Amino acid sequence: MGKADMSTQKSTIVRFKETAKMTAVRTAFGTLERLAPGLGGRWAERLWLTVPPYRGRRADVIPPGEPFTVTVDGRRVAGRTWGSGPVVYLVHGWGGQSAQLRAFLDPLLAAGHRVVTFDALSHGDSDPGALGPRRTTVTEMAAALEAVAEKHGPAHAIIAHSLGGNAVFFALRRGLRAGRLVFLAPMTQPMPYTAIFAATLGFDHRVRARMLERVARRAGVPWSAFDIPSQVPDIAPPPLLTVHDPNDRETRYADSVALAKAWPDAELVTVQDLGHWRLLRDPATVARAVGFVTAGNAGTTGGRAAAG
Repeated sequence: MGKADMSTQKSTIVRFKETAKMTAVRTAFGTLERLAPGLGGRWAERLWLTVPPYRGRRADVIPPGEPFTVTVDGRRVAGRTWGSGPVVYLVHGWGGQSAQLRAFLDPLLAAGHRVVTFDALSHGDSDPGALGPRRTTVTEMAAALEAVAEKHGPAHAIIAHSLGGNAVFFALRRGLRAGRLVFLAPMTQPMPYTAIFAATLGFDHRVRARMLERVARRAGVPWSAFDIPSQVPDIAPPPLLTVHDPNDRETRYADSVALAKAWPDAELVTVQDLGHWRLLRDPATVARAVGFVTAGNAGTTGGRAAAG
């Protein structure tokens, strides 16, 4: 048997195992939906709040910079800074790491900004969160951003990917200020995702209702707090750029459309064939985001630096 044949066989076995596992999960959830929705809700909540394995590339290596740590309820959040000037925070999404935003570093430094990144709790080099390893909540991600911003100062701008945008918005509701925002493939209306989650795992409204109750209790806020379009009046919204691919398989393009409609000063950029992850390293997307950030540089001063 040749190497190609062996590789194909292994791939088939892996797919079969994954399919068999999902079938077993769906069967179990279907039973719990009928007989024990409370137990099903507990299991679903645990899965919902579990951070997926990191999907970054080996090439996503970020220069050393100046390391720092802050704490959130005694748990260490690890981050790095580069350069000097008006501060731009880079915020990764659910299951991501700061290295995924590497492509934005050099252009921002060249534009005279200080760049600050960090790994949220239960992500990357940071400590596990309050729920334990590989588990966290959006509110805990927001708390990490707040702690980092308290250490490094006002945000000239924040660039956030995916669910990182929810964390940013929640921090804004709690008093964080930013001059400009860039959301890349954001998830702005979480409830439709819970329906997709339920359909994928094979449970219905009884388990789903209990899952929603448990997740809200863990987060400490109602689900409505994370529906960004409906919550925009609660903040003083800065200028916003949102970038999304209609064929994104992780977050819905409709989320960015709804966000842009609700936000007083928002620009929606539609991209093609970049999906959820490739837009983080797409040169045109990076240039558009950095141009938007630097458009707010009037009246600010800052040094220049190169990553290294």
